[in-house]
Amino acid sequence: MSTTPAAKETGVYTETVEYKASAPNSVLDASDVERDSKNAPEPVTLTQEDNDRIRRKTDKRILTILIWIYFLQILDKSVLGLGNVWGLSTDTGLKGQDYSTIASINAIAQLAWQPFSSYLLVRVPARPLMTGMVFGWGVAATCMAAAHNFGGLLATRFLLGLFEAGCLPLFGMLTAQWYRRAEQPSRVAAWYSTNGLATVFGSLLSWALGHVRSEHIKAWQLIFLIVGIITVLSAPLVWYVLDSDIESARFLTPHEKEQAYERLRANNTGTGSHEYKLSQVWEMVRDPKSWLWLAMSLLLNIGASVSNAFGPTLLKGFGFDRGTTSLLNIPFGALQFLAILAASYAAQVWRRKGAVLALFVIPVIAGLALLYTQSTATGFKQAPALVGFYLLSALYGGNPLIVTWMAANTGGQTKKSTIMSLYNAGSAAGNIIGPYLFQSKDAPQYRPGVKVVMGMFCALLAVIGMQVVVLFFLNRQRERQRVANGKPKVIKDTSMSAKWEAQESEGANAGLDLTDFENDEMVYVY
Repeated sequence: MSTTPAAKETGVYTETVEYKASAPNSVLDASDVERDSKNAPEPVTLTQEDNDRIRRKTDKRILTILIWIYFLQILDKSVLGLGNVWGLSTDTGLKGQDYSTIASINAIAQLAWQPFSSYLLVRVPARPLMTGMVFGWGVAATCMAAAHNFGGLLATRFLLGLFEAGCLPLFGMLTAQWYRRAEQPSRVAAWYSTNGLATVFGSLLSWALGHVRSEHIKAWQLIFLIVGIITVLSAPLVWYVLDSDIESARFLTPHEKEQAYERLRANNTGTGSHEYKLSQVWEMVRDPKSWLWLAMSLLLNIGASVSNAFGPTLLKGFGFDRGTTSLLNIPFGALQFLAILAASYAAQVWRRKGAVLALFVIPVIAGLALLYTQSTATGFKQAPALVGFYLLSALYGGNPLIVTWMAANTGGQTKKSTIMSLYNAGSAAGNIIGPYLFQSKDAPQYRPGVKVVMGMFCALLAVIGMQVVVLFFLNRQRERQRVANGKPKVIKDTSMSAKWEAQESEGANAGLDLTDFENDEMVYVY
């Protein structure tokens, strides 16, 4: 590989790289290592301008559809809590822990489906897979409007969870597949931040529909009906806009595809494969960082389930009426949005995902402490309890950081799909456990549940510290591996540079479907 010196022209950085073993014309695996030299592609030139142009085209085509669909996924899932404010439990005759069971059943479906989900993520291209998922959960959300009892709500929420099961793993893999490691935090933040936007929109929608007076349809039914139909109509849009990978990208020219592969060379996490490799599954099981990410997902999402399923219910318990409760949920959604953007921006600038994640856990612990200490025998001290509730919004900065942390440190398509599915299993388990910590007999303060969740976030801080230590020692292990293979001990990780830089090494492993343990040029980020 030959690299020309960087030139500075009118303050604009440009760097040109030419290499003989250029980006592949098809997805690489181990069988592609030995190629006939006469079939090798022409040298590829990639400048900073080329890098920026391809990134902008990718944002316009791939990122926009990810943002819209994730917004719908969160909206369809979260309107249950808003519907409950407008009489869902009363109208459908729910008793005891019925509502908690309905709130948890979609997560149970997601948990049960994860082994199949990890297989489908590898074997089925993203374009048809996402189209089918969106259509399926849109139909399920629409049918919730027709449910009149516990059984009907349980069945439709189960189907909703089943079709949503692969959403977050698929979105995480697509982000890793299309973007450099330095770009991934802001892109995950872009689609994951719709958690907050969906909360704001759903709260406004429920407030508006709450004023509808009809003998034939209830306000909560209108909420489910409208968001469900919007989702169903979005399924054809996914098919029209989304491309599964760089090779099938309709918005890139053949030369731009080669440049897009080169752009991602320094990631050293592979560019995709449709072969499901059990050896990579086994490596994921043996990898200690897999289980630490599972623990993070579980602990964090137990807390997230509190605000998703019981957020509006807690606000109502502060002494507000139904209309005010819906409106007061809007600032919480705005704070979610800001927390996600702030956390991802900090991680991108400081390049220390573990430290930023820990920093955003601290306000959550403070908020839970306020909810616990500011409760009275009959309710809450309204002002401090409201501040405590709003502080919980900081936890939403955690999930996108964990997703990008996993994607940046995992090589191999099968290993990546299984670790993303394992993460989603932890998220689902958290959403199952969370609602059951809040027993109806403890309403409206839910002090025992708040206390347990506060302890779990303290444990989360310890798990984050353990993961940083594990990644540090894995980097030392890769250094020893490089020395044994006759390579330099230390290589520069250009994938984390703000501007595109050529990879210092030959990067022969970058396009192969190798795991991070197999690829000696892997540099872990923490």
